Amino acid sequence: MLVCHDMIWRARNHTIDLSQRGLIMGILNATPDSFSDGGLHHNGEGALRHAFQMIGEGAEIIDVGGESTRPGAPMVTAEEELQRVIPVIRGLRASWDGLISIDTAKALVAAQALEAGADIVNDVSGLRADPEMIHVCQRSRCGVIVMHMQGTPQTMQQCPTYEDVVGEVRSFFEERFATITRAGVAAEQLCFDPGIGFGKTPEHNWILLEHLPDLMIHQRPLLLGVSRKSFIGHRLRDPDIGHRSWPTVALTAFGREHGAMIHRVHEVKGNAQALRMTEALLQSR
Repeated sequence: MLVCHDMIWRARNHTIDLSQRGLIMGILNATPDSFSDGGLHHNGEGALRHAFQMIGEGAEIIDVGGESTRPGAPMVTAEEELQRVIPVIRGLRASWDGLISIDTAKALVAAQALEAGADIVNDVSGLRADPEMIHVCQRSRCGVIVMHMQGTPQTMQQCPTYEDVVGEVRSFFEERFATITRAGVAAEQLCFDPGIGFGKTPEHNWILLEHLPDLMIHQRPLLLGVSRKSFIGHRLRDPDIGHRSWPTVALTAFGREHGAMIHRVHEVKGNAQALRMTEALLQSR
């Protein structure tokens, strides 16, 4: 078990204390081709309904994405991405004062999403795909989620290879921390995501989960995104994506016990309950 002390995450006007209490981030795919929900919530009205359902079930961050990052997914233009996410962010912000995250690797999309009311930039490229992204994050003082990915969504699962996956992901976090803070982004804005399923084999994913405490750097929070991912089906020998909900809940509880404080999930209620129950057990020790 990893005990966290004085873990503060800053996201614009929000100061989030993650020392003892983790957060559930609800996934809101404003895309027609999400790998896991088949684009069920990609229109504006449906997306907002789903967002408020997740909030009611315990989500404290809503992560809005307008470009699929499933393996092999085609890229979309910034204009198309903006058309998908900006109305959702504006609609959500008009009725809710909680945390909104924009899931994008494009600085233009991030900047306009922040202007529309987002608090956090969640960049699967680790702020590497667009050289302007660091400056957008520095100027806005938003929360920043830096994810590790080997390759790109188009290439990442072709042949992921590591000599030491834990050491290489940790070294990536150290390099990103140094580069991003040197550019003027405050350390307290940063959160790190090992990128489960992004340029990793199932075995790489399990190794990273077993070594979550070793991935924490500079007392920065870890985000865990395992919801419905294929490595679960691989381990269970069950390809049906609909059978991955309860295994995801189990991994949320495991991840929290081992130091992951933010959990990005599709189905909020069970994961939120698992998070709170795990924390009750940890605090009783």
